[in-house]
Amino acid sequence: MYNTKQITTDLFWVGANDRRIALFESVYPVPTGVSYNSYLLMDEKTVLLDTVDRAVTHQFMENVEHVLNGRHLDYLIINHMEPDHCAEIPTIVAKYPDIKIVCNAKTQTMIKQFFDFDLDENQYMLVKEGDTLNTGKHNLTFVFAPMVHWPEVMVTYDTTDKILFSADAFGAFGAIDGNIFADEVDYDHRYMDEARRYYTNIVGKYGPQVQALLKKASNLDIKMICPLHGYIWRKNLEVFIDKYLKWSSYTPETNSVLIAYASVYGGTQNAAEILATKLAQRGVKDIKMYDVSTTHLSYILSDAFKYSHIVFASTTYNNGIFVNMENLLHDVVAHNLQNRKIAIIENGSWAPTCGKLMTELLSKLKNTEFISSNVMIKSAVKQDKAEELDNLAQAIVSSM
Repeated sequence: MYNTKQITTDLFWVGANDRRIALFESVYPVPTGVSYNSYLLMDEKTVLLDTVDRAVTHQFMENVEHVLNGRHLDYLIINHMEPDHCAEIPTIVAKYPDIKIVCNAKTQTMIKQFFDFDLDENQYMLVKEGDTLNTGKHNLTFVFAPMVHWPEVMVTYDTTDKILFSADAFGAFGAIDGNIFADEVDYDHRYMDEARRYYTNIVGKYGPQVQALLKKASNLDIKMICPLHGYIWRKNLEVFIDKYLKWSSYTPETNSVLIAYASVYGGTQNAAEILATKLAQRGVKDIKMYDVSTTHLSYILSDAFKYSHIVFASTTYNNGIFVNMENLLHDVVAHNLQNRKIAIIENGSWAPTCGKLMTELLSKLKNTEFISSNVMIKSAVKQDKAEELDNLAQAIVSSM
C-alpha cells in the first residue's frame, strides 16, 4: 500500500522509512531508523528527484506509481550517487525505459560504475553549473556542491516555489514519524542532536566545501529545504542554516566542557569525575561526560563539534593509548575538528605513555590550544593529583 505525503500543490514525498536498520553505512547507530527521501514533481513534465536505498524498494515503487496515477515519468534528477539514494535507478529505468536522466558528467561516470543497464546517450541530459530545466510551471536550476560530501554532488533549486532540494545537506538521522515538516515536531529537542550527529560524522570533514555551498545558497531566495534524509524545512530556516554555518566553520555552539574518558579499573574515571565536580563548583554549566567504551564514537564526535572545551582522559594500554580512546582521537582528527581548547589526563600504573601520544595526535588539529600541562596519574588519584585536577579546572575556567 502506498504511503506518500503532499508537500505543495504538485510536489510529493515518495520516499520511505527504514526502521529495521541498525547501523547507517555499517558504522553509525540509528536507534530510530532513517528516512530515504525522494520527491516527485507533477508538472506538465513529471520529475523524480533521486531514488532510495534498495532496502525500501517495494514501498518506494508503490509510492511513485500511486502519485503518477498512470502518467509517464519524464525525468529523473540525480543529485547524489551514494547507494542509499541511487540504488533504485535501474528499477526506475526498467519501469520507464524512455526516461531522461538529468545529471552531471561525474554522476554519469558513477552510474556506469555502479550499474550495467543500457541507456541511449541521448537519454542523458548532462548539466553544468547554472543550467536549467523547464518542466512547465517550474524552472529547476542546478547548483554544484562538490565534496558535500561526494565529488559529484549537486543540488536542485526550484525558482518557482523557491525550494532547495539539498541532497545530503541539511539531513538528519531518524525515521519520519508521520509529520513531514520540521515545524510539525519538537525538532530542537527530538532531532537537532541527530542532525548534528549526522552532519559531523557524514559531512563534518568537509567544512570548507559546505561553506562554499552555503555561500551559493545565500544568493538564492529559499523558502523550503527538502533534504534526502529527515524532515523538510519550511519555517525558521535561519535556525538550521545558522547551525550549518557553525558546524562547517568549526565554531562551538556551547561554551562548556566535554569530558571523554577511557578507564579500565576506575582510576581514570574517578579523575574525570573529580574534574567535572571541580568545574561545576566554579560555575561551569552543561558539562558532558562520556565513557568511550560504552558510547558509540559518533555521539562523542558530535558533541566535540558542539563544545568549546574538551578533556580527553585515558589509561595507558599496551604502552599506548587505550584502544577505544585511540579510535576516538583518530576519528576526531579525521573529521578535521578545529578551534578547540583541549586538556589531557593520562594514567598508568608503571609506564604512563598515553599523554604524549594523545598530544601528538591532537596537535594535528588546526587552531588547537592545549590547556595547562597534562595531568599524570599513577593508578589512582592521590592528594597531590587532586590538587593538579583543581588547578586544571581553574585553568579551563580561566580560558573560558
